[in-house]
Amino acid sequence: MQILYPLEWAVAWIMVQFHAVLTAIGMPEAGGWTWALSIVGLVIVIRILLIPLFVKQIKASRGLQLIQPEVRKIQAKYKGKSDPASRQAMTQETMDLYKKTGTNPFASCLPILLQAPIFFALFRVLNYGIRNEEGLGPLTPELAKQAGESTLLGARLTQTFLGSPGELNVQILTVFLIILMSASTFITQKQLMTKNMPAAALDNPFAQQQKILLYALPVIFAVSGVNFPIGVLIYWFTTNVWSMGQQLYVIRRMPAPGSPAEQALQARKKKRGKGEPEIEEEPPAPLKPRGQRQQPKRKDRKRRQGPAAAGDDDESTDDTPDDDDGTQSVAR
Repeated sequence: MQILYPLEWAVAWIMVQFHAVLTAIGMPEAGGWTWALSIVGLVIVIRILLIPLFVKQIKASRGLQLIQPEVRKIQAKYKGKSDPASRQAMTQETMDLYKKTGTNPFASCLPILLQAPIFFALFRVLNYGIRNEEGLGPLTPELAKQAGESTLLGARLTQTFLGSPGELNVQILTVFLIILMSASTFITQKQLMTKNMPAAALDNPFAQQQKILLYALPVIFAVSGVNFPIGVLIYWFTTNVWSMGQQLYVIRRMPAPGSPAEQALQARKKKRGKGEPEIEEEPPAPLKPRGQRQQPKRKDRKRRQGPAAAGDDDESTDDTPDDDDGTQSVAR
């Protein structure tokens, strides 16, 4: 497919670069583990580039769950009305709700949609570039032959379950990878629904659809996985493990309000707070009232000895005559 050729070229280039690094540190050039780890390196590069979209996916899925009560109110408002005007009004109110809450229902599908072309590009690189030993861009025919002849636990990376009848080692490895791939898909979806969703958000038709997908997707992957090469199964399993760990980190740091993950976050914060010593602040010193400055008290002088002291003890009488008005005159 010519439309995927640039992406196939990029996938082949990343694999070749990781293969060169791994051989430089001592791994065998034609080793199956060397080429398998090159596919793992491809996953790491792709998933690092998709981190911003993955965070948007988590927020979008959480937002869709949280606004379901409001969506149900809008649906109940127009229940039984099938005329075009009512349907248009219901759609408009729903879109206004998405805009008001900053929720994009398509954002939750972006990482999966963007990974799909990469998945098919790797499929073509393994099926045509390596299996046919034709090479592709940076993957020269010599490297393609080397990768095609390499084995991982006795199985080549280009072999499939259905395409290897009678080869028990190939079938065991593919079944093992399919089980791991399906289990990691189930766990990733399960932790999103059980840890990052409040109980109220799980009681709605959208949540019921998510529960159906929770069990249906692993079965779909298991049925379709028998047609995929071992290299593609390695890619799929590795990207699932990455998604599971990345999602766990995001849920732990940015839980949905009212979810069990948020309660666990609050419990961790409370536990950390108990371990820290509390610093008690000293009460401020009371302010002294402002007023007249208090003068220091004089100590009583010792009584003088002798007749002079005795004379001082006698009360002195004032012989000043009174005025006519009965008041004592003051000496000037």
